[in-house]
Amino acid sequence: MTLIDSLRAEAVAAPESGIVAVVNYGRTREGMIPLWAGEGDLPTPAFISEAAARGLANGETFYTWQKGIPELRQALSRYYARHFGKNFAEEEFIATGSGMHAIQLALAAVAGSGDEVVYLSPAWPNFAAAAGVSGATPVAVTLDQSGNGWSCDVDKIATAVTPRTKALFVNTPSNPTGWTADKETLQAILDLAREKGLWIIADEIYSLFHYGHGRAPSFLDISTAEDRILFVNSFSKNWAMTGWRIGWIKTHPDLQQVFENLIQYSTSGVAQFMQRGAVAALDHGDAFIVEQVERAHAARDLVCGIIGATGKARFTVPQGAFYLFFTVDGLTDPRRAAFDIVDKANVGLAPGTAFGPGGEAFLRLCFHRRLDQLEEAAHRLAKWMTTV
Repeated sequence: MTLIDSLRAEAVAAPESGIVAVVNYGRTREGMIPLWAGEGDLPTPAFISEAAARGLANGETFYTWQKGIPELRQALSRYYARHFGKNFAEEEFIATGSGMHAIQLALAAVAGSGDEVVYLSPAWPNFAAAAGVSGATPVAVTLDQSGNGWSCDVDKIATAVTPRTKALFVNTPSNPTGWTADKETLQAILDLAREKGLWIIADEIYSLFHYGHGRAPSFLDISTAEDRILFVNSFSKNWAMTGWRIGWIKTHPDLQQVFENLIQYSTSGVAQFMQRGAVAALDHGDAFIVEQVERAHAARDLVCGIIGATGKARFTVPQGAFYLFFTVDGLTDPRRAAFDIVDKANVGLAPGTAFGPGGEAFLRLCFHRRLDQLEEAAHRLAKWMTTV
């Protein structure tokens, strides 16, 4: 027996990220325009970094509240009051070591070996992989695509539910498609969860990256305090803090001790000085978010215009998030194409095969960058499409 054979089967079966494979292939290329990862090109604003630096200088390097310092949980309460019109007590928030950590804790709380978790696909691959590592079986329900864009057929979700199903994972606005659920769809999903006694893990990380009127619809608009919903979120996108690895869970206050225990036995808490930066982001970062969303909106329109003008690309203009998920006429192997685009166009894209069922024919482009870079990248891609 080899060393790897003695590991848990679920750990061995954890897939290599199809996104990271392309990143590793092209990250050192000179002149590369990297549009493969889900992040912008702006560094964290100084008012956030300086707040963290002050905490570090003040010696905030000791063990701290596992659930998050009170100031951070109070700042989260103020954030939700401003953006969602809801008043939540600080006991309803748990600080986590990234949005990914929040998802792992949510899964640990509601699903395990022998259970199933239904999710909407194409999807950010980390959720399905994390479910598999936990011992649960991820069950994909594909979004529908037509001339009217991406949509969710809730009847398909209902069909996928079995006696083993414990939770539904819903990411809206969606990475990678940009699909954004309307309130009626969210209500139908919530009604199904109530009927079947299921948990909802709601990933609304892109709620404010919405290109309609105001933020995207949320389960918070229609749910009650007693609904079985765990909201997972991150500081990464709104405040350009991807490398900080800090997020949160919004849950019922009765569950705070459970999640505090799960924090204790995973990371034992987020560094206190980093939490000071997170407080500054929440309390003073609304104007930065507005600037980011306006910038991404302009970037979306620029990229869609250039790539759409080729006549070879097919896509739905995304309603939310900051990705263009597109197909190219004549393209048969997007994974191979992603490597080819690195070689021939010096542009980094993520292959649709990385995003599970329904994504196989697509490429994903992150347009959350400055316009001159995006214009150059889009023209390079347009030229590459003539070779397909």
